[in-house]
Amino acid sequence: MSVITAHETSSACYPPRFGAACAKSETSELAHRLATGTFWSMMGAVISRGLMLLATIVVARMLGKAVYGEFGMIRSTIDMFVVFAGFGLGLTATKHVAEFRRSDPERAGRIIALSWLVAAATGGVMALTLYGLAPWLAGHTINAPHLTGVLRVGALCLFVNALNGAQTGVLAGFEAFRTIACVNLLVGLISFPILVGGAYHSGLTGATWAMAATLAIHWLLNHLALRKEARRWQVPLSFTHCIRELSVLWKFSLPAVLAGMMIGPVRWTCNALLANQPHGYSELGIFSAALVFQQLALSGGEMLNTPLLSILSNVGTRSSEKLQVTNILSSWILGVAVAIPLLCFPEIPQRLFGADFGTRGFTVTFALVVFCTTVMAFKAGLARVLAANGLLWWGFLSNVSWAAVLVGSAVFSVRWGAPGLAVAFVAAYVVNTVILVPLYQSRKLVPGNTLLSFDSGLIWLVLVSLVFLSFVDMPLRFRVVGFASSVLLCGMSFIRLMKPFYSGTTPGTTMRVRANSQ
Repeated sequence: MSVITAHETSSACYPPRFGAACAKSETSELAHRLATGTFWSMMGAVISRGLMLLATIVVARMLGKAVYGEFGMIRSTIDMFVVFAGFGLGLTATKHVAEFRRSDPERAGRIIALSWLVAAATGGVMALTLYGLAPWLAGHTINAPHLTGVLRVGALCLFVNALNGAQTGVLAGFEAFRTIACVNLLVGLISFPILVGGAYHSGLTGATWAMAATLAIHWLLNHLALRKEARRWQVPLSFTHCIRELSVLWKFSLPAVLAGMMIGPVRWTCNALLANQPHGYSELGIFSAALVFQQLALSGGEMLNTPLLSILSNVGTRSSEKLQVTNILSSWILGVAVAIPLLCFPEIPQRLFGADFGTRGFTVTFALVVFCTTVMAFKAGLARVLAANGLLWWGFLSNVSWAAVLVGSAVFSVRWGAPGLAVAFVAAYVVNTVILVPLYQSRKLVPGNTLLSFDSGLIWLVLVSLVFLSFVDMPLRFRVVGFASSVLLCGMSFIRLMKPFYSGTTPGTTMRVRANSQ
């Protein structure tokens, strides 16, 4: 029985005229590794995320707007604590396993063992903390004392999630993207009936227990896969002398945790501010529903994140300009590709979520969240540059500015409900980007015209125009024209941004990224 490879499967989908380009890419080891990693990331993620999206929509319709808002608050609370529980170990493991799996397999094994120990310790401490604080959090911060028991179930989710983060990071460091895809596929297939069944049988409590069960299954599959990959790479998994690698935690994990502290807790704070407003949980339900499609729009970039981070870490300063441009533009292209149809046709998510979400408030919130998503996709490549070169203190400073603007804006804007909170998120990401992009360019961390140019400005202008189009409730025929025009303008702009680097007209073949000491 013959085995069909990722290249054979993807090549069958290409038009013949792309054959020469595909053949050329085979001669580049990095291009082949990136194409293979992306293919398998996409295969697993598309099905698993698609099933999760479908399950989320079904659960939202079952629970209703207010209870679904409570479910969103539970997940937001878990996300707040998971930053501390994970201790940046997934990112740390990806970078260092990719760097040492061949050159120093013993050290890679020690780092893997250390990541296991620290994940269990920090995850356990944070889970116990959430369990103990659940009555106070429910009664005094999120204005829902009846959620105490569900928050305590979330403590179990928190612990298992911390273990999963470290394991997935190690698998990505091994470039085991096919394995990750298979695990994600199995988890997606299993999680759909569990999540829907839990919500149907026991409402909010059942949905939360179902989330814990899904994470536990994910941990088991990850554990088995990781041991198999370690044997294949001949990396010894031993806890002996793993304490020698503690310096990795202080140099890499600590700034990653500090940067993450600006995300989960700040998001939770904003959600809590909204929940404490009149009809707060109904508004939070609207905002949570909009975030479901944000996750969909970002999923394409996340498929690329682990392959690109692993390869950038592995090649270090030998990174070519083509790889740098691919890293910067790839996530943004995928984010814009998903955002354009969502901005032009907001009826799609409204009908999927049901009559409770068919309001003007949802339309405005949704448009702002989708635009915010394109900014996040734009910044994803920049974040990979920092991580691959150990410049995570920059990431921490970036997140501090983002958090300050977000919380400051949310305090004043949540009075307008979900649309007000969405405005705060847009303001935070836009200000943060405007402040930091010049720093990337002045220090030559990325190729010049990929950030500031006429073509990148045109793409932003198109996206802003589509947001305003959503506000004025244009007839469908005008939105169809806007959709076609937007695809054409953005497509041509992205081609012009990439062409100089892929046509070989730019000087030099290697771009050294500055790795200034922190």
